[in-house]
Amino acid sequence: MFLHTVNLWNLAFYSFMVFMATLGLWDVFFGFEENKCSMSYMFEYPEYQKIELPKKLAKRYPAYELYLYGEGSYAEEHKILPLTGIPVLFLPGNAGSYKQVRSIGSIALRKAEDIDFKYHFDFFSVNFNEELVALYGGTLQRQTKFVHECIKTILKLYKGQEFAPKSVAIIGHSMGGLVARALLTLKNFKQDVINLLITQATPHVAPVMPLDRFITDFYMTVNNYWILNARQINLTTLSVAGGFRDYQVRSGLTFLPKLSHHTSALSVVTSAVPKTWVSTDHLSIVWCKQLQLATVRAFFDLIDADTKQITENPKKKLSVLNHHFIRHPAKHFEENPAIISDLTGTSMWVPVKVSKWTYVAYNLPLSRNSLYTEDTNSWIFGCINSTSMCRQGVDLSWKAELLPTIKSLTLRLQDYPSLSHLVVYVPSIHGSKFVVDCEFFKKETRSIQLPVTHLFSFGLTSRKVILNTSGLFYNIELLNFGQIYQAFKINVVSKCSGVKEEITSIYKLHIPWSYEDSLTIAQVPSSTEISLKLHVAQPENDSHVALLKMYTSSDCQYEVTVKTSFSQILGQVVRFHGGALPAYVISSILLAYGGQLYSLFSTGHCLEYATMLDKEAKPYKVDPFVIMIKFLLGYKWFKELWDVLLLPELDAIVLTSQSMCFPLVSLILFLFGTCTAYWGGLLSSTSVRLLSSLWLVLKRPSELPKNIKMISPDLPFLTVVLVIVSWATCGAFAIFLTYLYYVFKIVHLQASLTTFKNSQTVNPKHSRRSEKKSNHHKESTVHHLRLSASDAEDSLRMHSTVINLLTWIVLLSMPSLIYWLKNLRYYFKLNPDPCKPLAFILIPTMAILGNTYTVSIKSSKLLKTTSQFPLPLAVGVIAFGSTHLYRVPCFVFIPLLFHALCNFM
Repeated sequence: MFLHTVNLWNLAFYSFMVFMATLGLWDVFFGFEENKCSMSYMFEYPEYQKIELPKKLAKRYPAYELYLYGEGSYAEEHKILPLTGIPVLFLPGNAGSYKQVRSIGSIALRKAEDIDFKYHFDFFSVNFNEELVALYGGTLQRQTKFVHECIKTILKLYKGQEFAPKSVAIIGHSMGGLVARALLTLKNFKQDVINLLITQATPHVAPVMPLDRFITDFYMTVNNYWILNARQINLTTLSVAGGFRDYQVRSGLTFLPKLSHHTSALSVVTSAVPKTWVSTDHLSIVWCKQLQLATVRAFFDLIDADTKQITENPKKKLSVLNHHFIRHPAKHFEENPAIISDLTGTSMWVPVKVSKWTYVAYNLPLSRNSLYTEDTNSWIFGCINSTSMCRQGVDLSWKAELLPTIKSLTLRLQDYPSLSHLVVYVPSIHGSKFVVDCEFFKKETRSIQLPVTHLFSFGLTSRKVILNTSGLFYNIELLNFGQIYQAFKINVVSKCSGVKEEITSIYKLHIPWSYEDSLTIAQVPSSTEISLKLHVAQPENDSHVALLKMYTSSDCQYEVTVKTSFSQILGQVVRFHGGALPAYVISSILLAYGGQLYSLFSTGHCLEYATMLDKEAKPYKVDPFVIMIKFLLGYKWFKELWDVLLLPELDAIVLTSQSMCFPLVSLILFLFGTCTAYWGGLLSSTSVRLLSSLWLVLKRPSELPKNIKMISPDLPFLTVVLVIVSWATCGAFAIFLTYLYYVFKIVHLQASLTTFKNSQTVNPKHSRRSEKKSNHHKESTVHHLRLSASDAEDSLRMHSTVINLLTWIVLLSMPSLIYWLKNLRYYFKLNPDPCKPLAFILIPTMAILGNTYTVSIKSSKLLKTTSQFPLPLAVGVIAFGSTHLYRVPCFVFIPLLFHALCNFM
């Protein structure tokens, strides 16, 4: 059927496309740093105390629960309510567990013990029954309403206390963060009951896989509300992304929209968070010790000493979050730090009159492993009008930046004309050796421009700069770099002379338009490779340049080389557009399907799927139409006509608004889609042959049908049963059963054809007589058609393509089926059901197609029209289904329906 027509050139091309796709997939799933997160451990046995909910509430939400986290004596004491702490509510995400609260809850408990419970936090967690809300959006609104009830219940637990809270802080992981944002859209919700929202790896911009309209509608409702009501929303929000290790939710989706009048939102990648400096995967972001420590420190700094609750001052909230998540000056947070400091005590003054100097002292070490013990004292001051001694100074330590092994401060002296001296204060504490390096330099001598290589250089060419001067700091400006589809490898080679001990250099990739910086620590001399790619594209109105900040050793020389990384470019295509691949696969199959229908109309025979895929599945049949529509939508008259016809927004425009659209991505995806359609067809045809062989082993050999009946006696009954199943349980379940029925019919036909061919080999004379008799019978009657071997082969070719289309419909509807099966003990009927309308149409259509043969439709008056439908529908799939996958089955069932109607017209 399929295997007989394998073309070697096609096989080589599709094998090459598999290789290209593998390069991209490898970059997404393996092309990142190792997991450098430290595991957070509980010091005592974790306990989850179930909070009793009102009976009506428990009956309304039988699958949901609310828990209070505790350990040891704290858990025992708080079994007797009410509570006295500061409430924090944790919301798990897709398939997440309420027990994920234990990491941050345990660390916060240890911190409270350190200050003798002067302040402490009560961590609550919601059990959403590990629902798959990223795949099925029908319960997102239900979860949101339940969280609202949970907040009311939590605040009631503190009634009568001296410092009773009026609001809660929320930490939302993954989809839990979106549910938290959706609270503001509820009619009776009071915004004041949330004082802070921290989301971890939450896709705020758009769903990762838009598999049903409930997810996209929910996103539209939430995002539109936040944009339209930005002036009224005073909720301080922090969104934390995991970086490239999180391949489930790419970090670009986690960035909250930047609005000029809404400044209470921050978005940051974990690799840029001070004292964290690592990328986290989708699950480790909730237990990564470095990140949870930063979060807990921020929580305790947010406490108002008067109310003993989280402050209501929005400026302080943002200051604390900036201090712990954006730029840390290596000092404890102070709301109003003292600018002028007295420099008292007996100190040794060392006047320095050279442009570069080094001072070695024995002091407390600063390293990544000493997160609790680094020196947080003020260490650099500016003296005003001093001569020989400085008694008072301006504390410049707040302008420093904490890096993994150093504190760094760069001052522009022209900004401080009143300063006479700079004083570096080294406290006399015995410990490990540390070094103070200082130099004076002109900014332009340390800023070097390095244009990145062209996208299509494929890594064959490179550009380099050599840093000959012996400085401590360099700014490498990476020109022409700002698009998500750009990806490069930077190689930094350091050569040192006269160095006897190990020296550390730090290379910081700074992206000025988003907080997605990353740091690389290198022991010099060495050769260090750095990946250069973006989570967020540079905005059109932004003129900043990406920087490679190099904190170097004056004893070494550095050579920086940049070249294009083709595998990482493919990785970016997969990372940003991989979710659209099913649409391109189905578009290719539809084109091949249309070609087969037309060949049946024009020649009376159905050609092989692989042949038609090679002939019909061409990008120029689809992409130009999409590009043309996008161009015309730029004209007002066409846009008005578009709106009058109630047509949805073009997916290409959605991608452009997210800075994700560039000309070649559609071509690459189409090639990947055609490749997937080819190998999928090979797999399905092979599977049918294997199943038919198994059928012949288990059952008695069957014959080809003597009389073709479009509607068998049991077909109406089966159709009605499946429709009832769809209505009473789950539409996806009924579609899956219909798919199994259709596969069974095709396997049975393949087994019959195999039996016929085997008998033909044994008795060729009898077979030829049977064939002639069959052809004569076929021509002499209209109502009772007899199936010949060639007709059976044609039918199998057509059914093979239909199976490929139906397989993708089943795959796209599978998430709601999995959700329904998982929650069967709570709900027998899936409500709302995204697949039910499709199931009502698809079930009778596939029931008829299962009994359809090419001989019965080749003379149909509707066949020519039917063969012309797949082309515009293939265009429609790309135009409207690449970012809205739930629309794709609607385009697929139309040609299937007309194919079925060919039996009657």
